[in-house]
Amino acid sequence: MLAVLTSTSQTLPTPSAPSTAPDALDRQMIAILDFGSQYSELIARRIRETQVYSEVLSYRTSAEQLRQLNPCGIILSGGPNSVYDKFAPLCDPEIWNLDIPVLGVCYGMQLMVQQLGGQVERAANAEYGKAALFIDDPTDLLTNVSHESTMWMSHGDSVTQLPDGFKTLAHTTNTPCAAIADHGRHFYGVQFHPEVVHSEGGLALIRNFVYHICECEPTWTTATFVEEAIREIRAKIGSKRVLLALSGGVDSSTLAFLLYKAIGDQLTCMFIDQGFMRKREPERLVKLFREQFHIPVEYVMARDRFLKQLEGVSDPEVKRKRIGHEFIQVFEEESRRLGPFDYLAQGTLYPDVIESADTNVDPETGERVAVKIKSHHNVGGLPKDLRFKLVEPLRKLFKDEVRQVGRALGLPEEIVKRHPFPGPGLAIRIIGEVTSERLNILRDADFIVRQEINRSGHYNDFWQAFAVLLPIRSVGVMGDQRTYAHPVVLRLVSSEDGMTADWSRAPYELLEKISNRIVNEVEGVNRVVYDITSKPPGTIEWE
Repeated sequence: MLAVLTSTSQTLPTPSAPSTAPDALDRQMIAILDFGSQYSELIARRIRETQVYSEVLSYRTSAEQLRQLNPCGIILSGGPNSVYDKFAPLCDPEIWNLDIPVLGVCYGMQLMVQQLGGQVERAANAEYGKAALFIDDPTDLLTNVSHESTMWMSHGDSVTQLPDGFKTLAHTTNTPCAAIADHGRHFYGVQFHPEVVHSEGGLALIRNFVYHICECEPTWTTATFVEEAIREIRAKIGSKRVLLALSGGVDSSTLAFLLYKAIGDQLTCMFIDQGFMRKREPERLVKLFREQFHIPVEYVMARDRFLKQLEGVSDPEVKRKRIGHEFIQVFEEESRRLGPFDYLAQGTLYPDVIESADTNVDPETGERVAVKIKSHHNVGGLPKDLRFKLVEPLRKLFKDEVRQVGRALGLPEEIVKRHPFPGPGLAIRIIGEVTSERLNILRDADFIVRQEINRSGHYNDFWQAFAVLLPIRSVGVMGDQRTYAHPVVLRLVSSEDGMTADWSRAPYELLEKISNRIVNEVEGVNRVVYDITSKPPGTIEWE
């Protein structure tokens, strides 16, 4: 993980005047060529955990482009293809002449073997899941990796003939060449996935490649990132103005802190209160930024406008579109009132960069221009005549790295550890039509959920924990009187990245406390149920 810097104050220092900055700090890096593996992003995360910078690049990246990037090492990712397929993705064969260490993972190893003169064929016995690794050569790549350690396999092809100069480092029961090396040229390959948590000693293997084979130093830290980001921001922005749509989440809040430290009052933060935030959050957010952090925030009250757009609407997609459209209308009006602005700051993160190849380029300047407000969870696109250049200082970071940067800049834990919250807010946690009455019921129920999991000390055990209001009523009895009121659904899930999730085995005492309080304290609710559906097949949110 990134090194954590201790901040002694939550009030940011007044930034010095913007100036033209030198080029970005030189950094060592590992380049990852992506052949379509579901784990490519995870490889990058594991490299980052060694405090060495990594980037995921297309497998089409040429040897010349790599030479210009000057990485300390190259990793070829896994992928769904077979190297002998007619349209199998291939890397530039000149990569093998760059005199840079290379590690091939699964498909990447097979591609290395094929391009260097070896043979890959359909395996007699495919291997999926856990397998014991029997180490034949414990040096270099496999130093400190235990004999018979468990590794995660996922392949139907195997290496049947090694290229000249290669030797076998390890095997499994079904795979004779589970790890290979050409020590002289620093080419290595593994048939398993060291990046996944199921692979024992996987991180040790990665560290061997990064530190001992590529000879990298652990210089990718919070401190170096912040220093570099501030230099780049000042060089890019100069004396111009920047607009940031503040949502209160960790991404936009960290971005606000970073930008303010770099350019001070050239930054304008706009918080649009659309009426779908959780209880007391808008007031708390604005107060924190204005009074505690001394960062000016333009507070825009627009609750009535948004609620009017949802009158009679039950379909979740229509809700999202109407909220997104109205957000853009308000954003456009307010930005023109407060502007003009040259730049729009977005909390784009590295997974967004990896997963999307869409870039919108200004034909005159060559710079990316905004089409979506990422800091508001992509709720809608900006109109074509409202053009900003983008500034995206967090686009090199993963979510956990953003949290570390937030801590280093003095962001309080209540924001750093804040659970993900959807852009449309409570509007998509009310099934059916959104009304003022239903919003009030859900706010009160949700407030109790968050209050009790905080009191119990279990907040950080959940990826998300929230309440959902159903548009039906059920019979109950309270004080010997018949009731006919709404049920509330508790949704508590555990996850690492939100892509998949499991329902949380929360303590019964916690569930009981939440249920009792909601039924007794929230008018209009007489029943609490618990959602025990994982993702997939369900989703985390109900809409």
